[in-house]
Amino acid sequence: MDLAKVMSKGQVTIPINIRKKLNLKEGDKVVFIEKNGYMVIANSTMLALEQVQNAFEGEAERLDLKSEEDVVNLVKEVRKERFEEKKEKKQ
Repeated sequence: MDLAKVMSKGQVTIPINIRKKLNLKEGDKVVFIEKNGYMVIANSTMLALEQVQNAFEGEAERLDLKSEEDVVNLVKEVRKERFEEKKEKKQ
């Protein structure tokens, strides 16, 4: 268990071993989440990435993407469609 002291302006120094576990570097942001009556601190970047991964869960199977090449081809296809849409709007 680690302990930190709250200073007069509400500042807290996060102990080094906690910063390492959260992979926090200077300038990173943290988020405070209430869970079951406790406050949890998390690396905001990692939390956002996790949320994006969860949002896309199952999409590869749904789109029948089995390889990196499939993903690259899908991106090319979507870009081509967008380009054509923009081209049509200009006319």
